[in-house]
Amino acid sequence: MAFEGLSEKLQNSLRKLTGRGRLTEQNVKDALREVRMALLEADVHYKVAKNFCTRVQERCTGQSILESLTAGQQVIKIVSEELTQVMGGQHTRLTWSSSVPTVFMLCGLQGSGKTTMAAKLALYLVSQGKKPMLAALDIYRPAAIKQLQVLGDQVKCPVFERGTQDPAVTAREAIDSARYYGRDTLILDTAGRLHIDTELMEELRRVKKTASPQEVLLVVDAMTGQDAVNAASAFDEALSLNGVILTKLDGDTRGGAALSIREVTGKPIKFSGIGERVSDLEPFHPDRMASRILGMGDVMTLIEKAQEAFDIDQAEKLTRKVKTRDLSLDDFLEQLQQMKKMGSLQSVLSMLPGVGTKLKDVEIDENALKKPEAIIRSMTRAERANPNLLNASRRKRIASGSGTTVQDINALIRQFDQARQMMQKMRSPGKQGRARMPFL
Repeated sequence: MAFEGLSEKLQNSLRKLTGRGRLTEQNVKDALREVRMALLEADVHYKVAKNFCTRVQERCTGQSILESLTAGQQVIKIVSEELTQVMGGQHTRLTWSSSVPTVFMLCGLQGSGKTTMAAKLALYLVSQGKKPMLAALDIYRPAAIKQLQVLGDQVKCPVFERGTQDPAVTAREAIDSARYYGRDTLILDTAGRLHIDTELMEELRRVKKTASPQEVLLVVDAMTGQDAVNAASAFDEALSLNGVILTKLDGDTRGGAALSIREVTGKPIKFSGIGERVSDLEPFHPDRMASRILGMGDVMTLIEKAQEAFDIDQAEKLTRKVKTRDLSLDDFLEQLQQMKKMGSLQSVLSMLPGVGTKLKDVEIDENALKKPEAIIRSMTRAERANPNLLNASRRKRIASGSGTTVQDINALIRQFDQARQMMQKMRSPGKQGRARMPFL
């Protein structure tokens, strides 16, 4: 989980303040000393950590704060606001060209996840109603072009490639192809190196000059800490970056890159990769990330994920079935599949206020939804529609086909019956005896 170590230490430091009736300047200094150490251990740039603590201390030691009966809560509010400012203040959106196609040029060091990020960005743009095209400009890394083509097939996005042809020429031809096929967005997947060198930068400058991208976005590995900040500074000096995309923010990252890049380079973080799937990309909201770090959850992102995952037509169909008492295991399976679209159970739980910290030592079984899905898929259509058909022999057959046990099947049927009974209880007669819509 991203920021786990930093989040725990910050919360422990600030908890000492919320437990007091009133605060003194010494209380604040002691707590901020611990906060500063937590930031440095998280690989935050030392100047960023120092400036952050200085600003927080100046705001926290005002007379109105120290004399307040809710001083601890006000300090946490100040820390949250300053964390938000360190990471950019507000979400920065992509900018679009007045002419088609809008070109986004991705650059970065080798191993940062640039090619995968190109596909993730394409899928995100498709969800926003855009028609992107990918262009393969990495002619050095073995199988880089093939990897982009495979990812392009996954996100149903065309990939333009010309083999080992000069990348600048390929970029120009890709723009012409995008116009010809009516694609409004072109994403350039450029080559990377194990380290920054003159040859790499010169090639990227030629590509930028040829393609005139609307935005140059640097893809950096969040787990590299200070190295990510150094890379961002070097690429910005050579290419004048428009923004940064952080990858692997779901891993065991200490958070230093996310908290340092914006303040050191002045470039906003626009997106963050939160998993290995091509759908695991989300816009970077500094205020929401600050809330997560301080253990206050991220309800807004959770709501947005739910809105994307749950189909309105399916919800209305389920509502009608509840009213007619016609629920089946197929409906149960549909709900499980929609829940899976929201991401891992760990990531969903971490967005609930106060839940993430309480469950940090609890083993979350990410396969919890796979077992009931396997069981239901091993049933016949008749059995899914009418679970009352499931006698002992049928349950043994289903257990054998799904790789589970009869006890697992019994537990699933009990859960289904409980869910059906709960939904039935939520029905109440309206003014003319009709059932009201259940709250789903």
